[in-house]
Amino acid sequence: MSALPVYRWRLAPDGLATVRQLRVVGLRPGGSEAVAQVERPRWRRPPLVAFLYRIDHAVPVRPMTPARWAALAAANLARRTCPTCHRDAGYVIPARLGECVPCAFPDSEPCAA
Repeated sequence: MSALPVYRWRLAPDGLATVRQLRVVGLRPGGSEAVAQVERPRWRRPPLVAFLYRIDHAVPVRPMTPARWAALAAANLARRTCPTCHRDAGYVIPARLGECVPCAFPDSEPCAA
């Protein structure tokens, strides 16, 4: 396996893009291999690395099907449902608390907003 060419931050040639850049224009790598990588230097830490793909080999993003929309809605509902009181909290339950705020702090008084 040969090493990928490495480009500095913002100095990659035209025709190459990261996965996020492809997604913005509605594309995905589509199984093609990375052809290069870009490195963003950071002070006293290792550089951030992103792989680059050829834009001309990218394929359109698959459309969301009704089943995928339903699965996404169910996953988001599960993230909002408190395991203690089984109510939809209306927000994503913090992993640090593990339950909605009223269940985590039952003795606290409600704020006077």
